[in-house]
Order: sequence, then structure tokens, then C-alpha cells
Amino acid sequence: MTNLSDYITQDLKPLDIQESIAVAQDFFLDLPFSHFPVLENGIFIGSVSSEDVENFDSSKKLVDYKYSFEGFFTRKYSVLLDVLDDFAKNETTVLPVLDEQNNFIGYYELEDVIKVFNETPFLKELGAVIIVEKDINDYSFSQISQIIEGNNAKLLGAFLSNTDTEKVQITIKIAEGGINEIIQTFRRYEYEIISEHQEDDYLKTLKERSDYLDRYLNM
Repeated sequence: MTNLSDYITQDLKPLDIQESIAVAQDFFLDLPFSHFPVLENGIFIGSVSSEDVENFDSSKKLVDYKYSFEGFFTRKYSVLLDVLDDFAKNETTVLPVLDEQNNFIGYYELEDVIKVFNETPFLKELGAVIIVEKDINDYSFSQISQIIEGNNAKLLGAFLSNTDTEKVQITIKIAEGGINEIIQTFRRYEYEIISEHQEDDYLKTLKERSDYLDRYLNM
């Protein structure tokens, strides 16, 4: 099984803060990166964006624009979903990686991390996807797991796909087991089902009763 950290790369040296803007501009012209890490005396001090570099004065140096560097990074031990979240939050295609002592050890490229994600059972294995919603203080991953396993199903993965100050939505992928029974169990535990499912007998029954009453009222 491939570890995410196997994709930490050092193929290209970080930019040095004393590098000229002209060299940095040429760097981004040759490579399709949104950002790239910058070091000062071997210490990571942030990433510079290709959009910013394009507008900098080519006669100056990166150190003259130190104020514009972005300080995002991840750790070598960060899990896959956290790394994907870091990419998304910072709208970057390159994510610097630091060790526990804040030493720069390389970087992730978005394309490589997505490749790892696509190989996970969550995406690769066949299964059903359910999106549930509950009050932010009431949901429990252990409860979600118990609901699924209690219906003789296998949990392939789950993550928070949306959240606000009151509610949280959890996307769940399930292999095996009856999806309808799982949905009904979630409802008994006061989870709202956000996704639509053809096998949801509860909604089907409600619709049939509604249609019957509608016909009755129109007799």
C-alpha cells in the first residue's frame, strides 16, 4: 500500500529569497505551478505565487517582496484528507512539507495527491454514497460506524463535507448491506438524509400516501 509521504518530492530546489524576480518569472513560465516555496538561509519562509511574480519588477529580488509570501504548509505525518483540505483552502498546486522541527523536507504536487486519493477504497471500490446531516454538537463518527455495521454493511469512508455554526453534513461511502435499512436507522437516530436514493422506501411510502390523499381530495 502506498503511503502519502512517498509522494513528497524534492525534484526542484526551492527558490532562494535572494533570487532575482526575472529568474522567478522564468521559473513560472516553464512550470505550471500556482506557488512555489522560498527559503532564506535554508529555512522555509513561505511560498510565492506565480500571479504575484508576474506583476513584480523584474529588476528586483524576491526579498523585496517578502511581505507577499504565503505561509501555508503541511506536515509529513498529515493524513490524506487534511492534505487535500490544505490544497483547497490555499488554492495551490504545490504544498510545502515541514517536519516536526519545521525543517523544509520537500513538497506535494496536487496531481500526485489526487492520484493517491483516487486509489483509496473510498473512491475505487463499488458502493453507495449517503449524505447525512445533524446538529453540529450531536453527530458522532462512532455512532455512524455502529449504524452501518449494525446493518451488516461495510464502511469504506466518511468525512465532513459541509459545516456551519449549527449543522454538519457527513458524506459516507458504504459497501454491502441494504441501503434502505441503513437510511431508516439513520432517521431513527435523528440524522436527516440529504442525498436522494431510489431504494428509500420511507420517502416512497410518503409519496404514495400523499398521492392517495391528493386523489381523495379531488374526488
